[in-house]
Amino acid sequence: MKKISLTGIKPTGILHIGNYFGALKPALGLARDYEARYFIADYHALNTMKDPAELRDTIRQVAAGWLASGLDPERVVFYRQSSVPETFELSTMLMAFTAKGLMNRAHAYKAAVEENREKGNDTDAGVNMGLFTYPVLMAADILLFDSDVVPVGKDQVQHIEMAQDIAQAVNANYRSEVLKIPQAAVEEQVAVVPGLDGRKMSKSYGNVIPLFAPEKELRALIMRIVTNSQGVEESKDPETSRIYQLYRLFASAEETAALARRYREGGMGWGEAKEALFSVANRELAPLREKFNGLMADPARLDGILGAGAEKARVIARATVSRMRKAAGID
Repeated sequence: MKKISLTGIKPTGILHIGNYFGALKPALGLARDYEARYFIADYHALNTMKDPAELRDTIRQVAAGWLASGLDPERVVFYRQSSVPETFELSTMLMAFTAKGLMNRAHAYKAAVEENREKGNDTDAGVNMGLFTYPVLMAADILLFDSDVVPVGKDQVQHIEMAQDIAQAVNANYRSEVLKIPQAAVEEQVAVVPGLDGRKMSKSYGNVIPLFAPEKELRALIMRIVTNSQGVEESKDPETSRIYQLYRLFASAEETAALARRYREGGMGWGEAKEALFSVANRELAPLREKFNGLMADPARLDGILGAGAEKARVIARATVSRMRKAAGID
């Protein structure tokens, strides 16, 4: 039997090319080797997103974005966290096995406390219980689905370690393997995609290329990529060009090698290089854009896909909660 992978997706708004190459494509590749499960962490989003219309639209955008990018709901389990109430029952039960000191050491909570101290505020100013107990809810997300591996960046490893600690406390108390111990699959080589200004593509820098931007907007954004003052006839180093770095993400090996030669030979201006980038980028993104727009125009279909995923997820979740309730003596 294949091992089980679980990927949590934060509903953080419009997806961009950096998300596509740095997170979506690697995560979707898990379905080749694992029994893959993906969920939209909408309850986690409540810690920072309080506008209901914004949250509802963001959830649909993220769901449509992952489906348009290649997630096949027939092959994997794809659901909204809030559609699986067993998550919250297990989370409540896990609270009884979670030391407050463990929560005190969570990176997000410690960072909030430190920021308050630097500002001279009360240490817990602005800290809600959702933030403080975030690791327990994440542990429930993971443990509920008997996850073998959870792909995370290095900054998220602590959350997996906390889930391990909590599961081990449960198993030790009941002297049986009530909950499977998950492992972190650390993403060592996450693609760093340059933004329009050369820094890492990030919404916080305002330098992103939206993944589903209309064709005219996509071209206009690519034409805004910052370049140096080298003239048309000068030889250029492709490895130091952010245009080339983006180009090779979309192009074939042969196309990439050919453009590198054009750089080194001279006779190519930055405008021509940007047109080449637009050509290969639009070639890949146009069908994704069409599928995304179709899904966003049909919210009933989108909600139906997520609802069907939640039904599959709940079959698994009920078995885990039943096992936990029986071990605890409250079945």
